[in-house]
Amino acid sequence: MSKPIMPNKIGVIVDSFRVGVRDGLLKARDVGADGVQIYAVHGEMDPANLSASARKELKDYIDSLGLEISALVGDLGGHGFQDPAENAAKIEKSKRIMELGLELGTNIITTHIGIVPQDHNSRVYETMHKACLELSTFAKSMNAFFAIETGPEPSAHLKSFLDGLGSNGVSVNFDPANMVMVTGDDPVQGVYNLKDYIVHTHAKDGIKLVDYIDPRDVYGDFGYEAPALDHDKIADMAESGEKFREVPLGEGGVNWNAYLQALKDIGYTGYLTIEREVKANPEADIKLAVDFLKTFRA
Repeated sequence: MSKPIMPNKIGVIVDSFRVGVRDGLLKARDVGADGVQIYAVHGEMDPANLSASARKELKDYIDSLGLEISALVGDLGGHGFQDPAENAAKIEKSKRIMELGLELGTNIITTHIGIVPQDHNSRVYETMHKACLELSTFAKSMNAFFAIETGPEPSAHLKSFLDGLGSNGVSVNFDPANMVMVTGDDPVQGVYNLKDYIVHTHAKDGIKLVDYIDPRDVYGDFGYEAPALDHDKIADMAESGEKFREVPLGEGGVNWNAYLQALKDIGYTGYLTIEREVKANPEADIKLAVDFLKTFRA
């Protein structure tokens, strides 16, 4: 297959640099990114900690660097939206993150919601559906998108869950590496399956080292003995674990020519945002990833 020519802008997750927001923004500019994605869950980027003037100052600063925000990360961790006791607070915080996103110039918030159960009649499925229905309605009212990251379940099953919400307010942040590394799902077919919902993507690559991985051991699951979702734990697994490994773009199981062609086929013109979860030397890896993606430009 010939190399597709892509129209997409290239983004970087600021937090992947592991140097804080301001220094991360400078590094994103220096590696040649067009835009950035920023975690907006805690610390200085928690909506509760950002006054109206601070939000304007931050947006002006990002603009001054020649960058834009591709999306905010609104991943609240834990069991996503599987635990009914936690959902009221998580839904409210998610709404505040969506509002912050609009003030900073993006209408996309990415998240993990927990593994979608296979049984549509299960209590956990019903709990997740109820939460996502409320978030989808809220997002739609703001012309925004609350985008679920791919990986914990096959794309066809995620599509079935999304179809049941009745709108695309809850949509998809497509991460091809998560599919390759954990479920073994085909990212190319996944793009076609989820074509009506993809609003943002993560550019990441990886390999699966064993025949079978229980997604619950990676992402956690409500009522399962494994710990809940923990990004530091996943980063350790991706860097030195025995089950899967995150690798530089082009060196893993993602067929980039076919994957990017699929995105082009469905008319996706949004961001390709680089996520580097491993901790060793992220800046050099991110620069290599930017340069790799730029080879797909005319």
